[in-house]
Amino acid sequence: MTATACVLLALAGCSSSPRIDDHFGEAVRANLSAQVANPAASNNANPALGIDGHAARAAQERYQKSFAQPEAETKPALILGSGQ
Repeated sequence: MTATACVLLALAGCSSSPRIDDHFGEAVRANLSAQVANPAASNNANPALGIDGHAARAAQERYQKSFAQPEAETKPALILGSGQ
């Protein structure tokens, strides 16, 4: 009798949840859509509209030079725990 009661109680937790299943994934979809600033941005055929050509070229050249001339590494002023 006790075993039967335990089995019935265990199976009671296995019921379907249609209320939850109807809304499954809504929070994820809402969060994804909230992260999109402009959904129609991919339709813009001219994304550089309004950028001055000379300024854009100078910015691109500075970007390329940043890889050719890496910044000098600075040494730390104080090393803690070095035993000195």
